[in-house]
Amino acid sequence: MRFVALWNKKARLWLAGRKDIFKKLKAELRNQNSQLTWMHCSSLGEFEQGRPVLEGLKLKGKNHKILLTFFSPSGYEIRKDYKGADWVFYLPMDSKKNAKKFLDIINPSLVIFVKYDYWYFYITECKKRNIPLLMISAVFRKSQPFFKWYGNLHRKMLGCFTHFFVQDDDSLLLLEPVGLINKASVAGDTRFDRVAAIAENFEPAEAIVKFCGSSPVLVAGSTWTEDDKIIKEALADIPELKLIIAPHEIHPEHLQQVKTIFADSVFYSQLTTHNSQLTTHNSRLTTHNAQLTSHDSRLTTHSCLIIDNIGMLSRLYRYATITYVGGGFGKGIHNTLEAAVYGKPVFFGPNYKKFREASGLIRSAGGISVGSSEELSAAIKKLLADNSLLEQCSKSAFDFVQKNKGATGRILDYIEANRLLTS
Repeated sequence: MRFVALWNKKARLWLAGRKDIFKKLKAELRNQNSQLTWMHCSSLGEFEQGRPVLEGLKLKGKNHKILLTFFSPSGYEIRKDYKGADWVFYLPMDSKKNAKKFLDIINPSLVIFVKYDYWYFYITECKKRNIPLLMISAVFRKSQPFFKWYGNLHRKMLGCFTHFFVQDDDSLLLLEPVGLINKASVAGDTRFDRVAAIAENFEPAEAIVKFCGSSPVLVAGSTWTEDDKIIKEALADIPELKLIIAPHEIHPEHLQQVKTIFADSVFYSQLTTHNSQLTTHNSRLTTHNAQLTSHDSRLTTHSCLIIDNIGMLSRLYRYATITYVGGGFGKGIHNTLEAAVYGKPVFFGPNYKKFREASGLIRSAGGISVGSSEELSAAIKKLLADNSLLEQCSKSAFDFVQKNKGATGRILDYIEANRLLTS
């Protein structure tokens, strides 16, 4: 990591965030005498899954403290000021010494890991201390080492957990041959609850309303360069469709690259005045385009709006006629539920099979996978030309989210029934 940090910003943040971390922990928790729950998330996506449970615990345990840790800078740097937890830290590197030292300092009464990130020494040390250890929103696949002949060490980690809340029946059945099915239950994915809560607390964005006008709109979220090129080609002969694009990376170099692909575009920061906040009264959002201009009505005549801040995407989908979620032409798609919760058809690339929510959207007719710009263009034209089909796809996407809510309640019920907040 020190070597990589010479040229990699994330590696530098990863190292800087862990410098003197035990000293910082001791200083922050020195007067801590309440019961404490430790929740660990790998990165930002896992935090969004854990967040509904964390906030539910906060409501249930009035005198209960929450420690939130991240492994990745992409989670910690964005959520280090999150007010729903009492403390937010990087997780110290996994070692026997560090695990003992960390648990000595925080002394948790309950530990929750989200989806994955299995750290051997932390997990086994929790078991030695008889600390209840839960895994929520877990997904298991046959290809994982837990289920291979060489996976004894990995299976030992699984055996340290008090209970697994898995997302689906397939994951539950995989735990049977390793003797853990009695320590698991199907709760579902807490992200359904999270996106539903976001939609229920929707805050309008005036600048977006002005940009959209009366035109049909495609909102493309968490896109990569490959997605951008395919969208550009697909919309070449659909001039009536406006585009709002929120790139996955918003550093200046990438934003300029997006601007080059979409020549007739404007940055979101250019739609706001110099003295106003970047969104409607949401000061937490940050921008990487510091050069703000006064509002100019001519800016809204552009066909493409590039979002150059963090924090707006989950609201943007509300303004869409059709949505596109990026990543499907790379390692895998991003969060399709943020779009589906508003009742919008969701397009994405072909690399979606590891994502059960995307497969579920396709089965419910609310999601559409495309393998090329030609396929995307044809599918968009079909929906825009047939209003009844558009409404049917939209309703299917909305219903899919509504039918899959409830994982948070099941997890909180288990914690309460087993008195894990008062142990």
